[in-house]
Amino acid sequence: MKVLQADPNPNEPQPSKDKAELRNYTEGKLLDRVYNTYLQMHTHQTVDFVRRKSAEYGGCSLRRMSAMQALQLLDQLVDESDPDVDFPNSLHAYQTAEGIRRAHPDKDWFQLVGLLHDLGKVLVLFGEPQWAVVGDTFPVGCKVQKSVVFHDSTFHDNPDTRDPRYNTECGMYQPHCGLENVLMSWGHDEYMYRVMKFNNFALPKEAFYMIRFHSFYPWHAHGDYKHLCNEEDLRMLPWVKELNKFDLYTKQEELPDMKELQGYYQALIDKYCPGELCCCPPAPPRAAPQRPSSCGRAHRNSPPGSARLH
Repeated sequence: MKVLQADPNPNEPQPSKDKAELRNYTEGKLLDRVYNTYLQMHTHQTVDFVRRKSAEYGGCSLRRMSAMQALQLLDQLVDESDPDVDFPNSLHAYQTAEGIRRAHPDKDWFQLVGLLHDLGKVLVLFGEPQWAVVGDTFPVGCKVQKSVVFHDSTFHDNPDTRDPRYNTECGMYQPHCGLENVLMSWGHDEYMYRVMKFNNFALPKEAFYMIRFHSFYPWHAHGDYKHLCNEEDLRMLPWVKELNKFDLYTKQEELPDMKELQGYYQALIDKYCPGELCCCPPAPPRAAPQRPSSCGRAHRNSPPGSARLH
């Protein structure tokens, strides 16, 4: 296992690879696996598919487990959309959380977000295919932007790209309707966001937002889809970028000692999301996408006020 040199700035995460080499979708030993995952995703993630999945996870029988139990399940999962790592997702969770802990020692809630941000990937262990769970997300129901991974070679069999309702710039949405009113490709972000809301996680609204959109790379990393954003989305963008810094740049070959760290993070779980969680929450009511409602509502159990990044 590679021994890393001490980081001269402990507040900035340093990956094993050069930062420019991360998220390389043109070459690498994992490229075939990654491409095939996105090919399946971009073929099957349609408006109809997302609506079906939303309804399915609104009507399923409730399954209960603690956040730590769900995290331990990720010992069994290697994300097949990730070109950078080939180890279980549970290790990545601790790497992300520890990076945030070093940079933001006063924000234990943010550290917990780092630990739980990919927890929705347990859907794979509940029987979902990886293409319906992992990878970058994108809005369905409107034109695919060029920053979407493999956009030019993986959407040819997606029927929405030929549907005039869905293949224009805004598609079925109104300009600046807000991301809360946009149907994103179904995956672990939206699923975990719903789990958090249904189980009343006692976290600030920034935490819910970061979880819900942390995989939306075409937006937070490339600046696309801003024509769908409202002021609340732009206010939240720095938080999503801050989480992404640790999500991406803490991927190292030196792996954390999860047993040693478990006690600290169990205390955070007990503080913000204790006990057993319902892992298949009911679907929230959704307005028709042609008539989007305003977004940016605070979660009812969020602490008063907004968190500050710095």
